[in-house]
This record gives sequence, C-alpha cells and structure tokens, in this order.
Amino acid sequence: MENIKITNAQRAEILTQALPYIQNYYNKIVVVKYGGNAMINEDLKQQVMEDVVLLTLIGAKVVLVHGGGPEITDMLGKIGKQSVFVDGLRVTDKETVEVVQMVLAGKVNKSLVNLIEMKGGKAMGISGIDGHLIEAEVKDERLGYVGRITKVNVEPITDLLEKGYIPVVSTVGCDMQGNVYNVNADTAASQIAGAIGAESLLSMTDISGIMRDCKDPTSLIPLIDIADAHKLMGEGVISGGMIPKVLCCIDAIEHGVKKVTIMDGRIPHAILLETLTDEGAGTMVVARKRSRRELL
Repeated sequence: MENIKITNAQRAEILTQALPYIQNYYNKIVVVKYGGNAMINEDLKQQVMEDVVLLTLIGAKVVLVHGGGPEITDMLGKIGKQSVFVDGLRVTDKETVEVVQMVLAGKVNKSLVNLIEMKGGKAMGISGIDGHLIEAEVKDERLGYVGRITKVNVEPITDLLEKGYIPVVSTVGCDMQGNVYNVNADTAASQIAGAIGAESLLSMTDISGIMRDCKDPTSLIPLIDIADAHKLMGEGVISGGMIPKVLCCIDAIEHGVKKVTIMDGRIPHAILLETLTDEGAGTMVVARKRSRRELL
C-alpha cells in the first residue's frame, strides 16, 4: 500500500477535530484494560505504549491494567505443568498461583513499565497485592486460587497519579491471610475504574466489538446502552465469552464510569482512534444512548 501524503493543512484540521476530545479528557482518568493480541504483537505493543504516553501528554491520567494469559501458559509449559481451564478460567493451584504472581507482577509488569519509559512516559508498576489494592477471596473451590474481588483500595493508584506516574497494574489479588489470587483482568479493570471514578474504560480485545453477526465485521454496533446490552444478550447476539465482558462494562457504568468501550486492539493506535475521533474503534457502552459528541 502506498503511503498517503498528508499536507500540513490536513494535519492541522485533524488536530482541530480532536480538540473537543482532548479538552474532555484533560485531567480525567482513563483506565485501559490491556490484553489480547496487542500484548503479543510487538508492533501493536509499541503503538499501545505510544498512545498511552500521548494521552498523558495531553493531560489525561491513564491507568494501565493488564493480564498475561499466554505468558502464564508459556511459563507453566516450561516447568512441565499443563494449563487446565473450567468455564474459561484457569484452574490455579498453589504452584500455579506462584507462577501467575511471578509472570504478571514480575516479567510482564516490568516489561510494560520499561516500554512506557522508553516512549518518554513516567510509569510505576504495581500489583493488586501492593497496598492491598485488590482484596479477593476464593471464587469457586473447583478453580483453586482464582479470586473474586471483595474490595478495591485505590490509594496506591491515586497516589501515583497525583505524582504524575502512569500506574501499571498486574491483576493478582490477596486476602488478609496472605493468600494470593489469580484475578480476571476484565473484572479487575472494571472495578478499579469504578472505584477511582474514571471518565472511561477501554477494554482491548481481539474482536471488532459487539457485532450483530459475529462472522461479519461490518455488522459492528458502535454504541449501545445498558438496556440494549440486556436486550442483545436475551436475543443471543451477545453470547459466549462476550457475555462476561459486557457484564463487566455494565458493572463499571453502574459504579459511575461514564463510558466503556470494547475495542479492537488489533487496530494500530486503537486507543487514539477511540478517544480522539468521532468514529471510535469498537463498541461503546453507556448508561443512556446519546451521540459520541454529546457524551463529551
């Protein structure tokens, strides 16, 4: 494909169109749930970090919440341990939760912090254990140390934001007895976003968003409200693994987040497209349906 030549006048026009969005996000908190192919593809990973840094430079306060399922599976394989899943959740025994903590809070978290710093950002990596950020309990005895969040203590995040850092949060939780839990990243991101009063939550996935026909990307539904979401679940349009993602969106909105977007992390610079353009980059979920401009 030929490179498209953009004139200086066109660049100025693009920036002008982005102005109301830049104004809207100034001094507001944006939580990015980072996962899927955007964590594995090196080019996309670089672009995500560039987007995160750019948002902070225009005045947004970005919190990056990440998982790391493929890296956990890879490490378990290296020690000869097979991954077992029940209802889409990893069965996590004592040995597995130690690997989860090592991979998420160590390898993945610190590599993301390093990338952000390389792009000119100022980041600090923390886990849900730090400051008891994510308190959890056993979700299902069959799953072992998979956690259900009981409380989010936001002080570690708000303290870092006040000091100008981008908090990079790995989703392991803990309880008062010292147990460590593997916590679903979508759930953690939605509850963190609600607890800190985020303007928006961006949930990066490997699909275009919510589609009327899952095999047809052109059937993307760009905007729904909570009533639409329940209707689409009842009709079977939202099904399978998309149901828990949408329920997380609804939970975040009911806890005060203004808008949540299930977005396509495979698109280059998807975060900027979603936050700074009329078109967006996925399906936005809101409490009550209005146009994207009216949501500013």
